[in-house]
Amino acid sequence: MASSVLFSGQPAYAQEETDAKDNQESQLAGFEVVHLFPHVVPFGEGELLTFAIQYGLIYAGDATLEVRNVAVLDSVRAYHIVSTARTSGAFDHVFKVRDLHESMMDCDNLYSLSFEKHLREGKFKSDEKVVFDQKNHLAIYGAKKMQIPPNTQDFLSALYYARTLSLEVGQAVALANHTGGKNYPIYVKVLRRERVKVPAGEFDCLVIEPVLQTTSIFEHKGKLTIWVTDDTVKMPVLLRSKVAVGAFEAVLKSYTLSRAPQRTIERKDVPGRGE
Repeated sequence: MASSVLFSGQPAYAQEETDAKDNQESQLAGFEVVHLFPHVVPFGEGELLTFAIQYGLIYAGDATLEVRNVAVLDSVRAYHIVSTARTSGAFDHVFKVRDLHESMMDCDNLYSLSFEKHLREGKFKSDEKVVFDQKNHLAIYGAKKMQIPPNTQDFLSALYYARTLSLEVGQAVALANHTGGKNYPIYVKVLRRERVKVPAGEFDCLVIEPVLQTTSIFEHKGKLTIWVTDDTVKMPVLLRSKVAVGAFEAVLKSYTLSRAPQRTIERKDVPGRGE
C-alpha cells in the first residue's frame, strides 16, 4: 500500500543470487558506479516535509519525512529521523495504513545507529528494531547479531545520506545498506535533471532512482523514482512508485526547513568512506 510501497524499504520478495546479479548489472548498465564522500549536510533538527499520497487521481492519505530532533545516544549526537504514512478516512475503508519508521543517524559519521519500524497495513502488523554497532560492524536484533559492512545505512538514513553528496547525472552512487536482516548494497542512480511542479511549488530537480542489489528498493516489479531539488538542500519533492495495478505518488504539499546552518563535512570526518 502507500507506505509500504513508498517508505518501507523492505524488498517484497527474494530472487536467486544469479538472477540478482544479472538484474543488478542490467539496471546499472550505462552508469558510472562511484563511492562519494559527504560534502554538505543540508538538513537538521526541525525539518519537516509533508506529502500527499495519490493513487492516480485519488487522494489516499499523507506521509511525512521529519528530522524530529538531535538526540544523544551513549554520548553520540544523532539525528532522529522519522517517516510516517497514514491513509485518509475515505481510503481507510479500502485499505487502512498507519506506518511509522524511525532512524537514528550519527551526526558526525552520518551512518545509522538504529532503525525501527511499526507497520499497520490492513490486517498486517509488523514491528522490528535493529541497533547498529558500527565500531564492531554488527547489526543487533535483541540476542541475535549479524555482521554488517562499515558505514552501513538503513533505508531511511540512506536517503538522508544521499542528500549530503554532490550528485552528477550518469552516476550510480554505491552505499552499504542493511535491511530486513540482510545486507543489500544500494546504488543511487542519477538519471537526469527536470523541473517539476507540486503543491509546495515549482522546483529544478535531480531525478534519482535507488536500486538494491536484488531489485528496486521499494517495490518488487517496478521502481521508485525520486525528484530532489537540484541544489545543496536536495529536498525530496516528488516520489513515484510503479506497482502492478498503477502508480503511487507522494507529492510535496508543504515543508519547513531546519534553522540550523548547513554544515560542510571535511573528508577527514568520515574515515574509510568511499574506499
